[in-house]
Amino acid sequence: MSKLSPSLKALINAPFARPGPAPAPAKIGDIYAAIAREAAQKKIGARPWIALATAASFTMNSPDSISALYSVASSASASSSSPPTNPVQTAEFMREVGLKCISFNGIPRTINCLNAFHASLPADVTAQLSTTPSRAVTAQNLDAVAQRGRALWDSVYAPFEDKLYAKLAQSHPDMPVHILHSHYGPLLSDPTPREKGSLGSVGRVLTSVVAIACLRAQSGVAPQVLSHVFGLRKAVLGDGSYRADALTEEEKRGAEWLATDEGGEWILGSVDRIAAAIGGGEGSNFAPRPAGRESKL
Repeated sequence: MSKLSPSLKALINAPFARPGPAPAPAKIGDIYAAIAREAAQKKIGARPWIALATAASFTMNSPDSISALYSVASSASASSSSPPTNPVQTAEFMREVGLKCISFNGIPRTINCLNAFHASLPADVTAQLSTTPSRAVTAQNLDAVAQRGRALWDSVYAPFEDKLYAKLAQSHPDMPVHILHSHYGPLLSDPTPREKGSLGSVGRVLTSVVAIACLRAQSGVAPQVLSHVFGLRKAVLGDGSYRADALTEEEKRGAEWLATDEGGEWILGSVDRIAAAIGGGEGSNFAPRPAGRESKL
């Protein structure tokens, strides 16, 4: 195969195309620590703030920031009675959140960030991470995966679940098919505990938090942010599906608070702080603001 010309290589890596990941701002650790303190004050557990911070940082494509986040999260978890309670559990939870970001951000940013995150972890932690996949779709579990995906879809979008499916199908008949059978089933809904093994588990409530954080950090998709804010509320105030999550009593109370107006504002404000810092005042690098406009973050 012929080599690429120097001019084509230069164009691929042109600065205006932002070819590389976003660097970690000098004070990003302080921002994560402040969000962690707020979560502790509100007694919502560690996983909600780690989930939103991880999702926002993956969306902003900043592997070095994710490494800084792990340092803060590991320290916070070590002094917490709520999971994750050790560095390995923290790493498993963060990479599970990162995997779910695929459904909202696409594959490339998750590849970049998960690869860099794994490489940044201490050797004694990587040696203990699970290497067994949990989401393989087989002839034996195909129906179960489809059912759990539809159950999650219905939980998030009720009472408009069928109307939304039809609307997406009108745009393209395969759109809802792909969303349900490639995302809601095998990725966004969690496998059974037996299938998961020692891999991290995000659960129903925090999957909505991940969705909100990714979409908020992207910018330009307010209707989808709104849908998942309601999706979080429905898990707690609607069908009560949050009770099926393996939550501590503190986390259950935290989920109930996250479903309030105050809780929703805290999630969005926390994501805004992370995106503003990593974006260097320019807003999201996923859908950057047009040149010459003031950042509203």
